[in-house]
Amino acid sequence: MRYRILGPIQLGSHTPSAAKIRTVLAALLVRANEVAATGSLIDELWGEAPPRTATTTLQVYISQLRKACAAEDGEPELTGRQTRIATRSPGYLMRVEPDEFDLARFEALHADGRAAAERLDHREAARLLREALALWTGPALSGVPRGALLDAAVVRLEEQRLEALEQRIRAELALGRHRDLCGELMALVHEHPLHESLHAELMLALHRSGRQADALRTYDRIRRALGEELGVDPGAELRQLHERVLRFDPRLELPAAARPPEPAAAPAPLAGGGTPSPAPFVRARRLPPPVADFTGRQEQLGQAGQLLRAGLADPAGRVLAVVGAAGVGKTAFVVRLARELAGEFPDGCLFLGLRGPGGGALDPAQALLRLVRQLRPDAAESAAAEGGQPDGPADGPAVFEELADALHRALAGRRLLVVLDDAASEAQLRPVLPALTDCAVVLTARRTLGSLDGVRHLVLDVLTPRESLELLGATGGVRIAEDPAAAARIARLCGHLPLALRVAGASLAARPHWSAAALAARLEDERARLGVLACGDLDVRASLLVGYREAGAAERQAFPLLGLAAPEFPLWRAAALLGSPPAVAERVVERLVQAHLLQARATPGSPVRYRIHELHRAMALELLDRAGPESVRAATTRLCDAYLALSRHADARIAPGRALGPEPRPHRPDLLPDPAAEVRDAPLRWFQEEAPGLVALVRQAHTAGLWEQTWQLADSLVGYFQASAAWPDWETTGELALDAARRAGHPGAEAAALCSLGDLAWQRRQVTRALNRFELAGARARHAADARVEARSLIGLADGVLDRGDTAAARRAFGRALALCRDAEDARGTTDALRGIALAELLAGRSEEALRTLAECRRAAERLGDRRWTEFARRAAERIRAAAGEGATTADAHEVRPGVWLIG
Repeated sequence: MRYRILGPIQLGSHTPSAAKIRTVLAALLVRANEVAATGSLIDELWGEAPPRTATTTLQVYISQLRKACAAEDGEPELTGRQTRIATRSPGYLMRVEPDEFDLARFEALHADGRAAAERLDHREAARLLREALALWTGPALSGVPRGALLDAAVVRLEEQRLEALEQRIRAELALGRHRDLCGELMALVHEHPLHESLHAELMLALHRSGRQADALRTYDRIRRALGEELGVDPGAELRQLHERVLRFDPRLELPAAARPPEPAAAPAPLAGGGTPSPAPFVRARRLPPPVADFTGRQEQLGQAGQLLRAGLADPAGRVLAVVGAAGVGKTAFVVRLARELAGEFPDGCLFLGLRGPGGGALDPAQALLRLVRQLRPDAAESAAAEGGQPDGPADGPAVFEELADALHRALAGRRLLVVLDDAASEAQLRPVLPALTDCAVVLTARRTLGSLDGVRHLVLDVLTPRESLELLGATGGVRIAEDPAAAARIARLCGHLPLALRVAGASLAARPHWSAAALAARLEDERARLGVLACGDLDVRASLLVGYREAGAAERQAFPLLGLAAPEFPLWRAAALLGSPPAVAERVVERLVQAHLLQARATPGSPVRYRIHELHRAMALELLDRAGPESVRAATTRLCDAYLALSRHADARIAPGRALGPEPRPHRPDLLPDPAAEVRDAPLRWFQEEAPGLVALVRQAHTAGLWEQTWQLADSLVGYFQASAAWPDWETTGELALDAARRAGHPGAEAAALCSLGDLAWQRRQVTRALNRFELAGARARHAADARVEARSLIGLADGVLDRGDTAAARRAFGRALALCRDAEDARGTTDALRGIALAELLAGRSEEALRTLAECRRAAERLGDRRWTEFARRAAERIRAAAGEGATTADAHEVRPGVWLIG
């Protein structure tokens, strides 16, 4: 392919370095073989304020592109109608053959795949569509500055990609590959939360995999998402699929004849065709030996290669910095990169480690001396002798200038790649890089080198789960392959960090009596994990500590406390832990991001969130242990108080009036953003993002003996758990809240926790357990003189009585609860009690009485401001009227609470 737009734009083997030339090329390619008007190109480049020289400047860009195309075609630059980019009124036309343009190839394969699917040749359809999608190397036109024309083109291209992806998934579903598709589809519905077709395909794949409950939960998620985001219900097709899954409709199963055996997978072709070949070896022999089990990183290697090639054409960008956390594999990556690019640097490659034997940073003059020594030993010794220490530090400005001059002379007329490994700081590199102006330079560093001019950065992250398993298998041997579940646990507990995976594999190889499961069990203990990840001279803790010790004093003080912040957290959470105003905390946290001790994630329309890697968190907790329990307790208290202010506010938005127990203590407003701004517009989404951190914090508070914070935090989550059916987390936090209340001797909090756990058991249809919890809750509430909790527990008991079919007794119990709620001015309990009375009347065959009570329930919900309960009352009344209109006195199914149905 000579021209690529399905990812980073490419003209032949390189990407144009000038941004506006990339824009012109993209605009011509999206209209390949059609005329792109001059006016539309000018609008794309400059928008509504083009310069007076816009037409002339555009002509210059076109001329430069013509030269680049001619060079790529291996022909002299042509003019007139023969040129690749021809002048055609009212603009320009770029001629591109179908076999040299990735979009044309994609569209042809897509059309062939669609045709194969229409004739029910699903295997051929899946093959063609996989081949089409493999042409995509990233988001369309990534790295191209865009205006309205290209924005519209990107939308169209992404729609085409998604359409091809859906068609491929449908073909593979027809081939019986539903189990393999579940993980991919889960990721896709997370990326497209309102896309009904993808949810339908996931439901079908889960159903065919024997995971009916997961299929039903998938429907429930999109039903809630569509209602909350758009105020609509799922379409007819999705609703019908839901009903079929509920009925175990045999038509959803795959016919046995449609399950042919899978052919053996062929090696993946290279992007340009052909099969992979070994990377050429650097003739200069200056590189360290290659890592034998180097795994993955193909996309990043391609990106790095493009950046370096662009740097050869544009000297201002000739330096590439590969940055990332300790242990992420930066050195192995740049060695692999240098070997793959060896053919493009005919004069070889130089490699220099920028640390001394003790780990200290090399002096810039020492670095120059070692580089010169690799090229011209005689010049190196002569220059170093000026400083009096031929083998030691090369001190003094005169010696430095002599070494820089010697390096210039050695590099003159040569095309080399220079690899500088493990740079300590910008100050170390700033004097060295000007001496390498004739070379391409790749360097590695643990921190972002933001103040260096002309340096392009490539951030190296951890491996993907699949790559992690490949690396574990290469280092750990047959025991990894024999126990894939344990191998996946090891990879997860290592945080997919290459160094940790190597150490884990080496530990297995060194201990033939250990199983993979035994190693995974040892790694489960977070406080002991770093001690396990050491084997010989490979030590994960030692590697991570280097980056920590190089951080500033404020960052070193803050980092251990952030280990309490859960894997991912917003800025206000860091501010609460550190006891600092957000502006102060942000400066510290951002410096930790630059040092790659934290990662930052930005989502449009949402505050930046920060993440601490699993092993960095383990190190932070080790460091925190040394600070003593009081430091941990104080930080946890600050965090709990801040979280309570927000979670209570969010809970009140989701379930007004639901909260039980005493009001939380006042929080420090200087440590928080405006709570309303955080949760007013999307409280459920806020909970979805924060719930993992909140659940972890409930555990932390309980471990620290913060009993009041434990039960208050747990109670603030109940409304979210009810709305999202997050039963395991509900049970975990509820049991911790109950234990904390009992340890503190607080009967009111104990009653609230028992009532919450009773509600959970009832929703799980554990009726006996639910009734036991409600009875205990009522007793403790009466002891605490808490009429609200007593009434709620009585409602739960009445639901149990109704479940056994005694409508009269249930009606009386709901009535007593209603009286208690009204006396206690409990609007939420009043609404719930009216709901129970209406259901009891309905099941007793008194539809008119049920409708009157539902109308009262609806008015109570409206006064409370609870849209969810208001809609429930409306739906229930409509269903009763519809059933009566059909000549029946009751319906076959009843929504006994919002989203909770009694069938039959």
